[in-house]
Amino acid sequence: MKDYQFEVCANSVESCIAAQAGGADRVELCAGIPEGGTTPSYGDILIAREVLQQTKLHIIVRPRGGDFLYSSTEQRIMLKDIENARRLGADGVVFGCLTAEGDVDLPLMEQLMKASQGMSVTFHRAFDVCRNPRKAIEDIIALGCNRILTSGQQSTAEQGIPLLEELQQQAAGRIILLAGCGVNETNIAHIARETGIREFHFSARENIESSMLYHNSNVSMGGTVHIDEYTHTITTTERVRQTIGALKTSLLAPPHGEEDKDSPTKYKQG
Repeated sequence: MKDYQFEVCANSVESCIAAQAGGADRVELCAGIPEGGTTPSYGDILIAREVLQQTKLHIIVRPRGGDFLYSSTEQRIMLKDIENARRLGADGVVFGCLTAEGDVDLPLMEQLMKASQGMSVTFHRAFDVCRNPRKAIEDIIALGCNRILTSGQQSTAEQGIPLLEELQQQAAGRIILLAGCGVNETNIAHIARETGIREFHFSARENIESSMLYHNSNVSMGGTVHIDEYTHTITTTERVRQTIGALKTSLLAPPHGEEDKDSPTKYKQG
């Protein structure tokens, strides 16, 4: 499995701990999961770095939910958040910026890349709402990003397999594609087999009941968006192990109808 990398989208320090115990190679620490992930707090990053001894820590830099067109104030915030991530010992940062026309915002990305020197950089799923993914991947390669987190511009990576396969061929080893969104133990092997992608991003979360004995069901902290205040989601070690194990099992099994042959060359590092 050394040719494969597994990144867990962690929504808390507890999720970071579970990801490490489950065998994840890397964690992307996020707040604001219902909004698609926003920059975590200073305290979250600090404690996550303390507990992740064997696992790399990447920090999403996204000042709010919604689109990826940022104001000058938001741009200043992002630069400061990158500075904080570096100071707290993050191995990498995760961000992405678009113009109003849906192209990669090259001037802003160049500023953020300069601020991120020495850290790994992932261009996040802003890629999935860009206007022209085939042009965008070339722009992102030219910027010097290490990888792109993408679902193939679909709601899930499994649905995005056709574009993921095409982009993997276009990348030709110049950048890493990180397949994410809806990746789990039931489909990770299928996505790997069909696309040739070797890095996977998943949450492996389950709902956990609150320990609160008293519930006030008349109040919601989410305003008009209903979120159950008395459950929360957390990555579990078992789900991480199951997802990684599902791909491992698939790789060890002989291809259908080829029991006496070596594994397909699609699984070999190219």
